[in-house]
Amino acid sequence: MSKEGQDPEHPVRIYTDGVFDCFHYGHARVLEQCKKMFPYVHLIVGVCADADVIKEKGRPIMTAEERTECVKHCKWADEVILNCPWLINLDYLDKLGCKYIAHDPEPYPYNDIPDVYGPFKKANRFLATKRTEGISTTDIINRVLVDYDRYIERNVKKGLKPKELNISNEKYFSAKINLLWKSMEKRRENNPLNYYFIIWRGKTKTLMSKENSINSIDDESTK
Repeated sequence: MSKEGQDPEHPVRIYTDGVFDCFHYGHARVLEQCKKMFPYVHLIVGVCADADVIKEKGRPIMTAEERTECVKHCKWADEVILNCPWLINLDYLDKLGCKYIAHDPEPYPYNDIPDVYGPFKKANRFLATKRTEGISTTDIINRVLVDYDRYIERNVKKGLKPKELNISNEKYFSAKINLLWKSMEKRRENNPLNYYFIIWRGKTKTLMSKENSINSIDDESTK
């Protein structure tokens, strides 16, 4: 295998695939590993179809077309296949003219199949890649969800409306109330005698009028 890929006119053709949702540097590093398996490599990257991803893993953030465009813009990919098969076999690899498939070495069971990459490993047509620690699509989504409320409040402060933030009026009003609460908490800390609160089940009613309360948020938040 060490003599393979030495001729630029006859590069080793390698196939890899994935969902590539919220394409990140972990994905790029996997493709880089594939590209550097031999001195000269032609890398074909398959991007899974929306229907398959929804069925097997859940709805992706990005569509198949969007995910494919991201992979196309990665310099390590030579060809990109939109809506590749969820499961492939040696015949599919041969059809693409690829000698190897590349993926991380962990077994991937599917239904009654103990490892979908087993046949490729047995045929010595499997190349192992390494995952990048500390980054994944799930991690990125979790970061967004954790900071979601602060993101909404920050943009409500800027004056964005519910339609611009793609949120309901109820969510918008809730963000306004939270900003008001934080503003008044700050005031109370600075001068506790000037503000009185009635707290009931975690929600605050103030002695200020509703109109003045809501309208005062933007003025206070810009200070």
